[in-house]
Amino acid sequence: MAKPNRVTNSSVASDFIDFLNASPTAFHAVEEAKKRLVEVGYEQLSETEDWKLEAGKKYFFTRNHSAIIAFAIGKKYVAGNAFHIVGAHTDSPCLKLKPISKITKGGFLEVGVQIYGGGLWHTWFDRDLTVAGRVILREEKNGSVSYVPRLVRILEPILRIPTLAIHLDRDAVAFAVNTETQLLPILATTIKGELNKVVSKNDAQNGGEYADQKSTPTSSKHHLILLEILAEQLGSEPDDIFDFDLQVCDAQPSAIGGAKREFIFSGRLDNLCMTFCSLKALIDSTSSESSLENEAGIRMVALFDNEEVGSNSAQGAGSPAMHDALSRITTSFSPLPSLVEKAIQKSFLVSADMAHALHPNYMEKYEENHRPKFHGGLVIKMNANNKYATNAVTATIFREFALKHNLPVQDFVVRNDMACGTTIGPILASGLGIRTVDVGAPQLSMHSIREVCGTDDVDYSYQHFKAYYEEFSSLPMIPVDI
Repeated sequence: MAKPNRVTNSSVASDFIDFLNASPTAFHAVEEAKKRLVEVGYEQLSETEDWKLEAGKKYFFTRNHSAIIAFAIGKKYVAGNAFHIVGAHTDSPCLKLKPISKITKGGFLEVGVQIYGGGLWHTWFDRDLTVAGRVILREEKNGSVSYVPRLVRILEPILRIPTLAIHLDRDAVAFAVNTETQLLPILATTIKGELNKVVSKNDAQNGGEYADQKSTPTSSKHHLILLEILAEQLGSEPDDIFDFDLQVCDAQPSAIGGAKREFIFSGRLDNLCMTFCSLKALIDSTSSESSLENEAGIRMVALFDNEEVGSNSAQGAGSPAMHDALSRITTSFSPLPSLVEKAIQKSFLVSADMAHALHPNYMEKYEENHRPKFHGGLVIKMNANNKYATNAVTATIFREFALKHNLPVQDFVVRNDMACGTTIGPILASGLGIRTVDVGAPQLSMHSIREVCGTDDVDYSYQHFKAYYEEFSSLPMIPVDI
């Protein structure tokens, strides 16, 4: 029997799968971004040191290791020239471990978690789960103490949140979740999890878990079995673990699927898809020796953390990070402070965050003339109440690249009788005074543990951003102050 004809996926989509599978957390996404930037000659800067920048060179810096800003300086750049920026975010809704996560109940070891962002929490039930994030190790050498941050990721599934059997709740048609009491991942049973521990008489009498053989700085807060798993992965000892920023994540890898292999199935598409496409576009637009030869501006990607919870952090879009970067770059070439403001007024920001694709089973939820489709290209998002930063001028500028390269684009507004989400676009537009357009690739299952988007739209997004980086300087501009 002949095999069905299946669509060959682009190298961009395949590369995106690799990026997703390397990025279970914002920390890992930034680490993967750093690796890719260094491979093509980007130099890491420190915000605690003076910057000595040169035209024609490429640089990046990170904040909290969960946000990263990278930029390439054109060889014809002079202070006061424009920045061509794509901004996105590295975080996604998830469950983060509480400072004290140790819970023992009903013969099970459970892990206490906080909800981060507006997730579809019912989708986290009955999934193979694990943990990943940043661990702070305490190291003692020659009488001195140091604290070392290390990234960690447990590949095998070690956690699960089971649903209640339908027989025990016949009325559970609508799945409502109490996020404090019903969203606790199970790590182990007390019987298996504590086999190698000494029984505490007091714990046994009170139905608690067994006492630890060895006390660690964090063993009173977290299950020792979890600390042992982390330590084994890090090549350290449990008592070396001083603290951590860990989150629960899906153990299932991202994949290309669908009968015609046209979909990407994965968590964190919002917003690692736009993170990846903008990063790859910057790298590929600056990879050859001649890439920056005729560039008079600065090409930049800014990937922030904490967008899902409002961006109000040192590493979020609400921080001074963007203005600090624009100011330090400009003043590296001229001490005149007025040139920073002039540069901002010449500059342009593409705020890239995923968009809502039309759901065929809920078509009534969409404004009838604004229904983005898969394989329809980037969606330009507009909102009269400034939930998005797009206006006619910024939309026109961004559409110009689509017209020139025959790339599809779509439009989206939310229905008047529904609430509208927002992005980093209005935050940066109002904070900097920079012209901004809000765009994003269409997706379904937004904020689920397992989302879906189209392979073609990943390719279209990458091409659109790459054209923007390469051609913005030569684009006939609409005057700022008309």
